[in-house]
Amino acid sequence: MTNMISAEGRKRLQERYDFLWETERPRMVKNMADAAAEGDRSENAEYIYSKKRLREIDRELKHLGDRLKVLKVVYPPLNPTSVSFGCWVTYEDEEGEERCYQLVGPDEFDVSQGKISIDSPVGKALLGKKVDEELTIRRPAGDLTVTVISITSKKPE
Repeated sequence: MTNMISAEGRKRLQERYDFLWETERPRMVKNMADAAAEGDRSENAEYIYSKKRLREIDRELKHLGDRLKVLKVVYPPLNPTSVSFGCWVTYEDEEGEERCYQLVGPDEFDVSQGKISIDSPVGKALLGKKVDEELTIRRPAGDLTVTVISITSKKPE
């Protein structure tokens, strides 16, 4: 797994960590203590739920903490000449359909936002390519041949 992340992505992970640690976890601990004070814990749904949720929070905190320690913030080049981390890439397939993606780290990909991981098959295929270069993207649905149309450091309008 790649340990690169954008500054924006790192900020989002840190905010999530801080929210869990400072807000969500103390709230669950209080809920658990309040529910435990009511007596029989074995049939206390609020206690059981709070205990389960606290374990989930602690697991996520550990994961986020481990990732935040090793992640390196990488900035996209200002005038990219080839596809690299952080770049926005537009390519056209054989039918003339265009797609535009930003290559990001695995901790921040979101296809609905046009962000794909550089570790994904599409991301790996695009890395290092230049404008007008043709490449083949290997997919479970079959290979797709595309041509890189543009590479920018900012999202195209």
